[in-house]
Amino acid sequence: MTSKYNPLWAILLPIIAAVLLLIVKSVPGIPGSGLLLGAVVIASVVSAVHHAEVIAHRVGEPFGTLVLAMAVTVIECALIISMMMSGTADSATLPRDTVFAGVMILLSGVVGISLLAGGRRHHVQQFKLDGINAALGTLVAILAFTLILPNYTIVPGPSYNQKQMLFIAIATLVLFGAFTFFQTVRHRDYFLPEEDHLADDGDEHAEPPSNRDALVSCLLLVIALVSVVLGAKGVSPAIEAMLDRAGAPAGTVGILIAAIVLLPESVAAVRAALGNRLQTSLNLAIGSAIATIGLTIPAVIIVSLAQGWSLSLGLAPMSMALLVVTLFITSISLRTGRTNILPGIVHLVLFAAYLFLSFVP
Repeated sequence: MTSKYNPLWAILLPIIAAVLLLIVKSVPGIPGSGLLLGAVVIASVVSAVHHAEVIAHRVGEPFGTLVLAMAVTVIECALIISMMMSGTADSATLPRDTVFAGVMILLSGVVGISLLAGGRRHHVQQFKLDGINAALGTLVAILAFTLILPNYTIVPGPSYNQKQMLFIAIATLVLFGAFTFFQTVRHRDYFLPEEDHLADDGDEHAEPPSNRDALVSCLLLVIALVSVVLGAKGVSPAIEAMLDRAGAPAGTVGILIAAIVLLPESVAAVRAALGNRLQTSLNLAIGSAIATIGLTIPAVIIVSLAQGWSLSLGLAPMSMALLVVTLFITSISLRTGRTNILPGIVHLVLFAAYLFLSFVP
């Protein structure tokens, strides 16, 4: 049953996580259950992204990056909604903090490391401007609707009323759907790597997984995602208690969630850049940012409206300034279709500033 694409650890990890989850749920009061659930969630996240990558390799670009983005979004929504259900004081701002953290991690951290690592190894790397410009334009519109405009409505606080939230959910889904159609059907070629700039190490030309490998990964992906969804609710009180004891500032939970969810996919993006496949790396980073907001925010809005929860979506002034600067720098860094190490350094310094100001506002 094991293979190159599904080694033993990738098969056993989601199964063991599911068994541990079943034990914890069936036998209440187990000592260290919070740690066990935390291990279940982390193991399930890692295995889910691995099996999503196997499926992505099977279906090829650009559908592959869409599969990864969808898997990551399901995980993120599960973590956010489960922690909101715990009813903490910061639950109204948790979706905003998590989405903002995800965008900053992807656009400044992942893009920065990818440009720096790829530029250091290959000096100058190329990508297609048409696809990246379309992605950035869609991302800016979604970010403006979800994280900036709530600060300028007549509704008190950085929030929307129910009608506005419903409209924003629909508008965001329309933008995500339009970009997905553009990426996978109408102009798929805009997101395909150039044949002349494929990986030097031959990974790009490796045989794709077999149908059997893909079916095994589909089954294990479902198991892993279900484990994340069910385990997240149980582990959220332990996470909040840990951060409270550490004296972490507000918004840290969002950074932690985004970091856990995006870590495996970030590694895949950096590996693609190192293999001289910058197009794939940028597809992963920017496509995940679009999916993170384009699907997570509508899902959270729908659940919030159904449950009567309040949401504070508008960013604080400092965060809004960081977001605008990040989008501006990203548009400059990716304006020519060629990159080197300098934009990577700029992005990483910006990411460091975001992390520092999050803990020392």
